[in-house]
Amino acid sequence: MALMKAAVFVEKNRIVVEEKPIPDIGPLDALLRITTTTICGTDVHILRGEYPVAKGLIVGHEPVGVIEKLGAQVQGLHEGQRVIAGAITPSGHSNACLCGCSAQDGVGTAHGFKAIGGWKFGNIIDGCQAEYVRVPDAMVNLSPIPDQLSDEQVLMCPDIMSTGFSGAERGGVILGDTVAVFALGPIGLCAVAGARLLGASTIIGVDAVAERVSVARRMGADHIVDFTQGNVVEQIMALTAGRGVDVAIEALGTQATFEAALRVLRPGGTLSSLGVYSADLHIPLGPYAAGLGDYRIITSLCPGGKERMRRLMQVVASGRVDVSPLVTHRMRLDDIEAAYELFAHQRNGVMKVAITP
Repeated sequence: MALMKAAVFVEKNRIVVEEKPIPDIGPLDALLRITTTTICGTDVHILRGEYPVAKGLIVGHEPVGVIEKLGAQVQGLHEGQRVIAGAITPSGHSNACLCGCSAQDGVGTAHGFKAIGGWKFGNIIDGCQAEYVRVPDAMVNLSPIPDQLSDEQVLMCPDIMSTGFSGAERGGVILGDTVAVFALGPIGLCAVAGARLLGASTIIGVDAVAERVSVARRMGADHIVDFTQGNVVEQIMALTAGRGVDVAIEALGTQATFEAALRVLRPGGTLSSLGVYSADLHIPLGPYAAGLGDYRIITSLCPGGKERMRRLMQVVASGRVDVSPLVTHRMRLDDIEAAYELFAHQRNGVMKVAITP
């Protein structure tokens, strides 16, 4: 039995590199040799035991690699091809896909809890912080990488770009909108870039980390609100002359940021929620206008599938968005424990860590 190295969830606060069998593939699958991957904030939730997965599961859901082997029924791809797959891997034929919501393909019960939509890698099947990964429904999910783009240039596409952009898309950002983005981590920064691409005229970023603020300005933020320097809601309302924002994008996943995002909306505005919450949320009566404010609260799960990936890579290739500043550290798979420690504690200005097997 051929073996590979992989980052495995052992127990709460323990993800370690172990040897695991190289995956077998079915007729519609592909075996991908991973060349680059990364750690996501959701992986940190898994590490801390805040999101349960099965012990022994290989974690990670942001694969860039080369096709090692194709299932017998896969067409339109070839072995040796450089590809990416989205963090969400829809089948293309489920009820959710046929209803136009492919990110929710696969909702069901696994390991005694409700799986989040179509998120399978590192959740209900083995993930890609490994030397190899099995990609289900390869024809739906594998998208060839343009020759002119490097692995690092497309590393944000499977999750971070797709999620951040969806915050602006699902929030309905249109020309001339004022948008506030709460938390300028990698997803929040991509939400800034997405809002700019969709035509927002004023983008307000909320954060206090100097490195993130600098990147946010490069990616399109017009104003920065430092949450350590006073009441965030008051500062945003002052910047909008009391009008409020058209769209507030919440990219952290806490009660405080969710509530602040609701409080800065104009009447009829939209709260676009991207955060992964680890506790119940409460909607305050006043800011919600007792349910009479014509507000919209929208949630998003990272859109996946090969066409989404193709479009995101085209945006990168066009030069309209530069996500290279998000990759701040580079480490080997053998050093995954140190990489998790760095990323989970947000040390040394880390935003994203490129992991190579």
